Amino acid sequence: MMISGPEQPLIRVLYDESRSDLRDPARPRPIRLYLWEPSHPPAEPAPLIVVSHGTGGSGSTMEWLVRPLRQAGFRVVALDHHGNNFVDGYEPEGFLHVWERPRDVSFALDVLAREQPLGPVGAAGFSIGGYTVGALAGARLDPQILWAVLTGAVPFPEIPEFPGVLEALRKKYPLDESSRRALDAAAADLSDPRVRAVFQVAPGVGGLVTPESLAAVEVPVGIRWGGADTITPYEVDTTPYLEHIPTASGRSAGPDVRHDDFITPEPADPAVRVRVGGEAAAFFQQHLR
Repeated sequence: MMISGPEQPLIRVLYDESRSDLRDPARPRPIRLYLWEPSHPPAEPAPLIVVSHGTGGSGSTMEWLVRPLRQAGFRVVALDHHGNNFVDGYEPEGFLHVWERPRDVSFALDVLAREQPLGPVGAAGFSIGGYTVGALAGARLDPQILWAVLTGAVPFPEIPEFPGVLEALRKKYPLDESSRRALDAAAADLSDPRVRAVFQVAPGVGGLVTPESLAAVEVPVGIRWGGADTITPYEVDTTPYLEHIPTASGRSAGPDVRHDDFITPEPADPAVRVRVGGEAAAFFQQHLR
């Protein structure tokens, strides 16, 4: 399916036959794409930036990041991650099987690469999307910590978009040895060699990734966070990326900036999204041009 209009993204829905729809296992996993061309197309093929939304969000609401990237001359594609976007609704795996998200991106790149040369590729993500793009650079989850979270041995914060998500997952997948073995997929190397630079905004899941995998990241990584973020707190979620990735650099988006200021209609700092979006564009200009 393809939908587009003036100044609107081209919307496509892809289907990954190697994975199942979370509601109907007989169907392939859907991945919705929102594709934008550069505001001022360059003479040569433009670099491509892939954008991953936060938990429960949608690629369609990432205009604050897409717009400055387009204005800087990049092609942009944002994704809707299956089971974790408000367009199609929520499933517990969409929130907790986060390792499926980077696979969505790589599958989309495979499809797009068959249609035209990709050129240099960058990836930017907000919140859990920050983990997603980090995984494309080589970040790996620790399955032992994940198991502790799923069994309740390690406290798990309530997710406002899906209250009781852990209980919902346990109903679909009882905690047994087979489900524990399934977590091996979480520890897999999900890096994509096509991704040459990564930009994380208020990244999540930092406490669940292994320091060893972060230390092996070689591509440039830019990081921004809010000083008043209680959803993905700096000490828990940002610090592991910033301290263990040798190529990482970053700074606070402001001492009073909250997590919600990147998505709420009335942010405490109205300029934060414009500022961080512009910094993302400058980062990719430096590392992909």
